[in-house]
Amino acid sequence: MDNAAMPMDDPSAATPRLTLLTLGRGEGWLGMRAHGKLGPRGDRLSLLRLEGLAADDARWPQWLALGVQPVDPAMLQWRHPALGQDLAPCWTLMQEEFFGDFRADTAPALQAQGWQVQVAPGFAHESLPVDAWHLDIADEQAPQVEGLGLARRQGSWLLSLGIEVAGGERLDLAPLIANLLRRDKRWLDANAIAEMDDEAIVSLRAPGGRRVHALAGPLKAIMAALLDLLGSAKLGQAPLRLNAWDATRLALLDEVPDHRWQIHGDAGLRAMARRLLAVGAPRSVPEPPGLGLRLRPYQLQGLAWLQYLREQGLGGILADEMGLGKTAQALAHVWLEKLAGRLDRPALVVLPTSLLFNWAQEAARITPGLRVVVLHGPERAALYAQLGEADLVLCTYGLMWRDLRPLSAQPWHLLILDEAQAVKNAHARSARALRRLQVRHRLVLTGTPLENHLGELWAQFDFLMPGFLGDARGFARIWRKPIEVNGEGRRARLLAARVRPFILRRLKNEVAAELPPLTQLVQRVSLQGKQKQLYESVRVGADHMVRRILARQGWSASLISVLDAMLKLRQVCCDPLLLKGVQIPAGIERAKLAWLRERVPDLLAQGRRLLLFSQFTEMLDLVEAEFQALGLPLLKLTGATPAAQRGAIVQRFQAREVPLLLASLKAGGVGLNLTAADTVIHIDPWWNPAVEAQASARAHRIGQDQPVFVHQLVVQGSIEERMLELQQRKRALAEGLLGSDSGEGLAKFSAPELERLLAPLDEAEEAEEADSE
Repeated sequence: MDNAAMPMDDPSAATPRLTLLTLGRGEGWLGMRAHGKLGPRGDRLSLLRLEGLAADDARWPQWLALGVQPVDPAMLQWRHPALGQDLAPCWTLMQEEFFGDFRADTAPALQAQGWQVQVAPGFAHESLPVDAWHLDIADEQAPQVEGLGLARRQGSWLLSLGIEVAGGERLDLAPLIANLLRRDKRWLDANAIAEMDDEAIVSLRAPGGRRVHALAGPLKAIMAALLDLLGSAKLGQAPLRLNAWDATRLALLDEVPDHRWQIHGDAGLRAMARRLLAVGAPRSVPEPPGLGLRLRPYQLQGLAWLQYLREQGLGGILADEMGLGKTAQALAHVWLEKLAGRLDRPALVVLPTSLLFNWAQEAARITPGLRVVVLHGPERAALYAQLGEADLVLCTYGLMWRDLRPLSAQPWHLLILDEAQAVKNAHARSARALRRLQVRHRLVLTGTPLENHLGELWAQFDFLMPGFLGDARGFARIWRKPIEVNGEGRRARLLAARVRPFILRRLKNEVAAELPPLTQLVQRVSLQGKQKQLYESVRVGADHMVRRILARQGWSASLISVLDAMLKLRQVCCDPLLLKGVQIPAGIERAKLAWLRERVPDLLAQGRRLLLFSQFTEMLDLVEAEFQALGLPLLKLTGATPAAQRGAIVQRFQAREVPLLLASLKAGGVGLNLTAADTVIHIDPWWNPAVEAQASARAHRIGQDQPVFVHQLVVQGSIEERMLELQQRKRALAEGLLGSDSGEGLAKFSAPELERLLAPLDEAEEAEEADSE
């Protein structure tokens, strides 16, 4: 109905008079025979009685354009022939449910144009006020997660939204909200909702054409809770199927001071909601007696936070920046549980193999009163029978799924994942095995809870508090795509607000001011001669190959080929000898090796102690051969280093026996304490800035008393400089979720980035010079 098409009345013309009325059995009306375009109606018939408007009036076409249909009074059936004589002329609408919109929208527009509009008593399509709001939360009796009282997977709670109108009639609210979202997009924006006047009247459309009006205040409260939980498509369903965490957020509406709310939910769910309100405000705890070190103030705060999560039956991520003593805080937490008599079952720590000796040493030093069992090596089967007698059991991710039978047979008080990015793939064998353990409480330790994409954060919370962020598909639709693909800063802030109460993250510059400074330097080297020609030939071949595959298969299907092409370019940058299947010219330049050959002896002569990291273990082999030729003493730590020897290598470096340690990012970049070093060199950049930062933190951590210098070797104008840009975008994503409100720069690496990654060296160098001018 196009109200805007109706012209203003001519002041000299007669004033049309329109009466809205409804006929029913009470008025003696029995029915209507089909005639014209009209068919028989049900048990009521609404009419429009029109007076003062002739067919030759200029307003007549606009009247017909409203979709009105003439009613022949002779076609109306009455209980008595004398009834209904004064209805002519009268009109109706094609369907009875159209009258709700006519009354709410069209009639006021006609009045604004000077028409006289009257509503007869008993008219059935008046808008009704909301007298009360109902939320019913029902448990589906799904299996429960021990210690949390929550269902293992979503779909465990049913939520019915309802309103009560005049006479106590109950209407389902879900389809009304779905209709409102289609008509008014402001209700999809949390900021727009917050700006609405609580006393404003909101018109809701119920199925069948009925209209309901409500104050905006109560509706704002429920939409604020629903907006970041549900897609609009779900809002048309009743009851809504929610996981327990989402239902808990709605149970928080109990706190809304509005007497019209009537919330009916499971008592345990409401108790959990009240506990969630208090997360982030733990009580302080004294330092436990019997520790082998004195905890710093921020570590005591971390211990109090871990204790509070345990009290409330919640999981959490201790995400302190690398080097702030997450291991010490976790061990103090286990020790405090033992002192309190709660450690009636052992605690299990699952960690990378490279950290096994470090945890064993730290446990012996910090918590000597704990009985520790280390599951490692072929003889570990003899230790299975001792698990129940231990206080702390250490196991690696690599052995976790192999030892699942004895580990799942043993109930655990606490399960701690160290460097939990190792299980960022929820479908990996270790991740699946972890979910089968009998555990009261779960904790995650990682300085990099978010490395590459939000799916990693989902995987960790799916382990900690199943259902808290929904299932993987729903999380991708509601969170990952809007944030990573569309760069929606508001959505990023909503997700940050949801997860931050369960993440404790402190930075070194905030809590460890006594640490010496860390200086980061990008050392740009240029390719020359044959190495430059080789890079360009590999780049041209990769460019042609990638474009051909992209045109044939598309971006997603071509990803492996793209990554392989970029790997070859990175290998040429590191050292041409890394490139396989290509004839390497004799006497070819090796730019990075030349830089190392020139600088490292000078640094060692100055008394510096060096860590050299590379993603390529073969690059470390080439560097080792070069340094041995120069007579430089060194140690090397890679994935090929036997686990039994790693502790001795670290101890020799820390004891300052050898001033130079070569390490792969995978083996040496997590959990190690290498504070004897004051200089870190990253021979090649890696896609993930968090991995490099974690490796640098091996030296810049508590216990370091010397300034630390971090050098990053980058070939100027090459794919490596493009990788630095990608690193910056990933930092923006992590900071936006973990510690910054900025939502800018959240876009994800995609096909257009290929243009810059595969740009020629000279072209890239010119672009760099132009940017610097």
